[in-house]
Amino acid sequence: MNSAREVLSNQDGPFKDLEKLVRKYAATEYRRPVADHTRNAFADAEQFIANFSAKGHAQSEGPSCAAPQPVILDSGCGTGESTQHLARRFPDYPVIGIDKSAIRLDKAGKAFDTAQSRGTEARNGDAQQNEPKNIFYVRAELIDFWRLALDKVTSGQWVIPYHALYYPNPWPKQSEAGRRFHLHPIFPTLLQLAQETELRTNWEIYAREFEQAAGIVKEIPGHTSTSLSTGAGDDNVVVKSVSCEAFEPEQPITAFERKYKNARQQLWRVLVHR
Repeated sequence: MNSAREVLSNQDGPFKDLEKLVRKYAATEYRRPVADHTRNAFADAEQFIANFSAKGHAQSEGPSCAAPQPVILDSGCGTGESTQHLARRFPDYPVIGIDKSAIRLDKAGKAFDTAQSRGTEARNGDAQQNEPKNIFYVRAELIDFWRLALDKVTSGQWVIPYHALYYPNPWPKQSEAGRRFHLHPIFPTLLQLAQETELRTNWEIYAREFEQAAGIVKEIPGHTSTSLSTGAGDDNVVVKSVSCEAFEPEQPITAFERKYKNARQQLWRVLVHR
C-alpha cells in the first residue's frame, strides 16, 4: 500500500499577497547574519570545488585560464539520490548536495548503492559502476549557503549552469506561506544564482506560485534594485524565461518522485532561465 498523501491546503489558488511580497523583496536586500556552521560548511565545499578545478586544469592542455568554475547545486538533496543523478549528468563539474538534516546526509553514501540496485544509474546494463567522484555533500542552511554562493557568482569565480530544487517542503497552510522560497526575502538571491533553475513538486499551486513570482521579477523594469543587481550587461537580466508544466518522469530520481509517481499523483516542474 502506497502511503503518499496529496498536499492538503486551505488555499485554492495562488497566495493572495504574492505580487506584493515579491516586489517588496525584489526592492530590498536580505541582511540576516549567516550562521557560522553554514560558513564552515561553505568553506569545505569551496575547498572541494577549488581542488576539483585545480585537478581539471592539471589534466588539461595549456595554462589554466581565469574563467569561472562551473558548479552544480542540488539544494535539499536529502539522501543524495538526485545528487548521484546530477553527478552522472554533469561529470565534468563538481556537484554540491546541500541539506540541513544530518540524518539524511548520513544516508547519502548509501544512495548510490540503492540506485544501483534499482538500475536507475546503470549504463548499458552494467550496474557495477564506481560512485561519482565529483560529489560533495554539505550540511547547511540553504538560505545562507545561497547567499555565500551568490558572492562567488557575482565575483566571477563561479558559474552555476544548473540548480536543482527537487520537492522542497511546500508549507501548504496559508499561514505558513512566508516560508515558501518564492514568498521569502531570499527569492531574488535564488533567481540570481543559476543559469537554469528547476523546481519540482507534487502541488500545482506551489508550482504556479513559483512561476508567477519569477514572472513578476522578469517584468520589473531595469532590475535595478540592490538585491537584483548582478553586474554589467546581460548579467543584469535576472530572469529571461519561465515555464511551468505537468510532467511524468520516465525514471524517478528522488525517493519523493518515486513515491508520488507510484501513487499516481500529478507532478509539476518549473524551469527558470537567466
